[in-house]
Parts: sequence; C-alpha cells; structure tokens
Amino acid sequence: MAEPTFDKLKFDSNGLIPAVIQESGTGRVLMVAYMNAASLAKTLETGKTWFWSRSRQKYWLKGESSGHVQTVKRVTTDCDCDTVLIEVEQVGAACHEGFKSCFYRELRADGNLSEPIEQRLFDPAKVYGKK
Repeated sequence: MAEPTFDKLKFDSNGLIPAVIQESGTGRVLMVAYMNAASLAKTLETGKTWFWSRSRQKYWLKGESSGHVQTVKRVTTDCDCDTVLIEVEQVGAACHEGFKSCFYRELRADGNLSEPIEQRLFDPAKVYGKK
C-alpha cells in the first residue's frame, strides 16, 4: 500500500496538525494532541493513536507507558482541513493525570480552575514514576 500524501490537509509551518480525540459512543472530548504526516499515517495503518510530542520532539503511541490505549473507530477532518477529529474506543484513562478526559476541571467566572469534577482513575506516580 502506498504511503498517504494528505495533500488536502493543512499542516502548520512545523508540519503539525491538531488532533481532537473524542470517545466513540459518548462524544466526550478526551484530549487534544498534535500529529505530523508520519504519525497520522501510522495511526491509520495501526488503528491506534500515534502523536508527535512537541516538548520531547518524538513520536509516541497513546498508552505505550500506561496501557490505556485508544482504538481508532473513525477519522474525519474539519471543513478547513486544518484539524482532524479521531473517534476512539478508550481503554482506561486518556489523561496522564489519571482522569478519563484531560478536560476534568471547570474554568470558573473568577478565572480560577475548579477542583476535579470527576474521579481519578489511576495514580500517575504509580504508572509513570515520580517526576
């Protein structure tokens, strides 16, 4: 099979495109990460989500450390072709802080963040080690 070209997608000047990860079935947004053409191709090829880490400058497979993998159900793009939406079946937590979703706090009217609005599913120190 030929390597996908993604000619219609609009990657930024660093070759990245935002990927919104949504839980299939519930529609809940679990996380947002970045992909380059290679990680998007690997995602389509394997059916698991692969991303480009801007801070570590390397590829990463979601769940490679935690076992909390995402199985891809569908990949779509927005009307401008500058963002991808990936519907997944999430095993365990999507957030490295131990929550189902990375969006686990509310921004209050005073500009402060609330305490977590859901239960933590795992202790990050036990899964990833102490930082």
